[in-house]
This record gives sequence, structure tokens and C-alpha cells, in this order.
Amino acid sequence: MNWKGVIHHYRKFLPVTEKTPVITLLEGNTPLVFSEDLTKAIGPKVYLKYEGLNPTGSFKDRGMTMAISKAIEKGSKMVMCASTGNTSASAAAYSAKSGCLKCVVLIPEGNIALGKLAQAMIHQAQVIAIKGNFDDALTLVKNITDHYPVELVNSINPFRIEGQKTAAFEICDVLQGAPEFHAIPVGNAGNITAYWKGYKEYNDIGRSKQLPKMLGFQAAGAAPIVLGHVVEKPETIATAIRIGNPASWKKAEAARDESGGLIDSVTDDEILDAYKRLASKTGVFVEPASAASVAGILKLSKQGYFKKHKDARIVCTVTGHGLKDPNIAIKNITEPVVLKADIKAVLHEIGL
Repeated sequence: MNWKGVIHHYRKFLPVTEKTPVITLLEGNTPLVFSEDLTKAIGPKVYLKYEGLNPTGSFKDRGMTMAISKAIEKGSKMVMCASTGNTSASAAAYSAKSGCLKCVVLIPEGNIALGKLAQAMIHQAQVIAIKGNFDDALTLVKNITDHYPVELVNSINPFRIEGQKTAAFEICDVLQGAPEFHAIPVGNAGNITAYWKGYKEYNDIGRSKQLPKMLGFQAAGAAPIVLGHVVEKPETIATAIRIGNPASWKKAEAARDESGGLIDSVTDDEILDAYKRLASKTGVFVEPASAASVAGILKLSKQGYFKKHKDARIVCTVTGHGLKDPNIAIKNITEPVVLKADIKAVLHEIGL
């Protein structure tokens, strides 16, 4: 198949016309990886929607192709976002691809992974660090874009959600219908909103005969939906979901309630365990926030949640590539052994 990006492939499901200039980096068409390890551990078949293989290394590209394309159609000259990293990288890349948009990014000072910041900078975005958290940055962006000719490209931009829903279409296309369960990290909550929208649309036209239960997972130190109140100072190793007041809070709750699913929290230790397990036993390297979905289903499995669903399928969205946050990987590996260049020494070390 000659893949031309999500707008081209799913055009009839998206709010675009012949007048919409399509800005694409050929995002989407990411693999659905079967995990023998997790299937053995949990019971139902477990698949990983590996969104780290999008052009800028995260799921954000699906929504950004739509947001940037529609911004140019509108005549915008500048786009702006608040970001914990992945949105900034994607907005900067797609703005660069457009050839005509200036991209401005507000980030929380000291709370962004180096791999993501480097991406935004190399794509020539204007990056401004503010003394505050993501929620403070988003408030500023909303105020600016409300009063000046600047287009907001965070997930509260409805075109972002439209693009991101295509991941649900791809899953149904591969599995020939929706899975019984879909697990997903929850930060600003746009992605769980988008997947649920996509699943419902495919169900409405008969491309899927069922809808999945949506299982969302926040980091314990940044779990406002679970706690039922804003978290003023969210803290977690999973920087991509370090958000204390999600923009799509109500829509995430609607996805949970309509699907009969849940939104729970997982600790940083549970996230790190899942992060290392994915890399060592399934061969999939993700950023820490991505592993929240896997940590979540492992937690539910221990509680007996899937006991009556051994024939079910679980899809876990893993949202970003591990190289987004190399420092976490470096902190969790053993330094290589240094030996002299001698065959006997090497053979002895590897047990031969």
C-alpha cells in the first residue's frame, strides 16, 4: 500500500475539503505489535499500538497534520502551543514542513525531556520556558490565541482530536473490529477522547460490531480525574502526562462512562517496571508515560479484572518512542563491562 498519511487515507471521516492544503509527514499506519509476554502474564491477547513510530516519534503527529493543515487553510501565519514535549516537537515539525508558519512553544521550565526539546529547537520553533507548570503554560496560550491572530494547536483544537481518532480506525482495520478493551495513558486527556470518537464512528457505519471498554491511566502524582480535583503541583517521572488540570477532563470522563470502562492511576514504580518490561521482553522501547497503559493492565490483572475475559483482546496505546526521554533509559541500565580485546576474556564474560 502506498501510504500517503492519515488525511489522505481517512479523508471521508475528516473535516477536510478540496481547498484544504494537506501538510503531511506521512504520519499514521503505525504497527499493532502482539506481545507474547503480556498475553502470557494477563490472559487476553495483548497488542501494542506503537505510536512512537510516527514521524516525530509520538501520536501527536496524527492530530498535528490536521491542525496545521486547517490553520493554513484559515490563513494563519503563526501557531502556538503549550507542551510537555511531544506537542512542541510535532507542531514545530509540521510548521517547518508547511514552509509558511511560525511556531511558538511555551514549556514549563525544567520539566521537559531533552529529546523532545531538541526536536522543537532543531525545527526552528521559538521555545519559551515559563516559571510554572504545563497548566500555567496552557492558560497563557489560551489567553494569547483568544486575543491575537495566532492559532492554538493543543488538543483542545478540535482538528487535533479528528486526526488522532484515526488510530482507532487503524486498529479496527487490522483486527477486523474493535478490541474488547483499550488501555491508554491519560495526561491532557485528548487522546482517550479521540480514540473513543473513532471507535464510535466505525461502529456507527458497521466497520466494527462492538465498542471497547476504555481503560485510562494517569500517573499517581498527576491524577486529577482519579482524585476528582485539580492537582496544583503534579509530579511524576512520566513527563508527558505530568498534567494537573486536563483540558479534555469532561470528555475523558464521558469516554470512560459511555464505554463502561475506568480511569485509574499507576505509581512511578509501576510505570518504570512496565517501561523496562516492554523493552526487555517485547522489544518495544517507549517513553515512560507510554508505559502507563501497560502498567495499568498489569495492575488490573493482579486485581482479577480480566479473569472472565481470557478470550478478549486488549490494545494498549504506547504513545511515544523511548528516545524521547533518553535520560530515563540511561538511569535504568547497567554500565557496559570493559574488557581487554582478548577472545578468552570475552568468552569467559558471556559464559562460554
